[in-house]
Amino acid sequence: MMSKYPIQKFVILFILLSQYSCNNASQSKNTTQIPAHTCMSTPPRFATDSAYVSIQFNGDTSTKGMVFIPGGIFDMGADNNEASADEYPKHKVQLTGFYIDITEVTNAQFEKFVTETGYITTAEKKPDWNELKKTLPPETPQPHDSVLVAASLVFRSSDKPIDLNDYSQWWTWVKGANWKHPQGPNSNIKDKENYPVVHISWDDAMAYCKWAGKRLPTEAEWEFAARGGLKNNIYPWGNEPLHVGSAKTNSWEGKFPYYNTKKDGYVKSAPVKSYPPNNYGLYDMAGNVWEWCSDLYDYEYYNQLAGKTLMNPKGSNKSFDPQDPLTEKRSMRGGSFMCNNAYCSGYRVARRMKSSHDTGLENTGFRCVKDK
Repeated sequence: MMSKYPIQKFVILFILLSQYSCNNASQSKNTTQIPAHTCMSTPPRFATDSAYVSIQFNGDTSTKGMVFIPGGIFDMGADNNEASADEYPKHKVQLTGFYIDITEVTNAQFEKFVTETGYITTAEKKPDWNELKKTLPPETPQPHDSVLVAASLVFRSSDKPIDLNDYSQWWTWVKGANWKHPQGPNSNIKDKENYPVVHISWDDAMAYCKWAGKRLPTEAEWEFAARGGLKNNIYPWGNEPLHVGSAKTNSWEGKFPYYNTKKDGYVKSAPVKSYPPNNYGLYDMAGNVWEWCSDLYDYEYYNQLAGKTLMNPKGSNKSFDPQDPLTEKRSMRGGSFMCNNAYCSGYRVARRMKSSHDTGLENTGFRCVKDK
């Protein structure tokens, strides 16, 4: 049975399960041939995590470190020919005003949360096979116990060109990798207090938001804020191509995933505020790390919205990812240090991404919003 899964001898849970997702998604009756555009595709490893339910609000009612985004109407969705099918059709959305964090949540901010609450992140918990197998086909073999350990996914560059549809070539399941140890147990966040916190699951982000008296942005709020008042532009800064002029964001410049020119100064994540903000004064709305949104991800959602004007939409009432139909996903926005036009142009304001609620990776973080 294991021969169905062409995995490396050092088998990791991620490779085992993600290869099932990639190689067999087309067998679903709901699946069509959809170009892969995801930077991550992982099945859940826990049931819905209710750990954040016990988190208490810290009492801070200020909007320090946030800016107010005035309400308005905008066209949400695809802006150029790099768009994927789930970004169409473009449709109108009306939003009331809201506050949003100027930067991604940093290591220092998250550390304060953990210190005050004792919160333990998803990456610091051992996966539960009894929960994992509920969203996998019956014939999926159980990984060895050495794989079912507290771990997270760490980016590893290759030394040569590879098949960009095989993301197991650059993601590695690393025991002991978490927000305090981004590359594994021998790494740390010393002197990186002002870097975005990473290896954060949707559940972790929800817990932080509850403590901070905030919430995650909807996809509509995130995109509206990222556009910075510009109408139908491709990027937060306008339409000038990424490679033209000075560095605009932290992305993969060169040939992904084996050659990075480091024009923007970094191979992996960068400190927040390293690049110019958009017109709303928001930093890193393109690149650096992916940011969680509150919405369930639904590949078909925009198809239901043509010709409508939605008021403060909260997203679909169901999750559907044809590349991985067995797993419930949440939406992500903004791209990361790994994004490249040849692989994942996530720094476009309309780009949609998705992952399971309990997935944390080295390029995943978040920012918060707050109602007026």
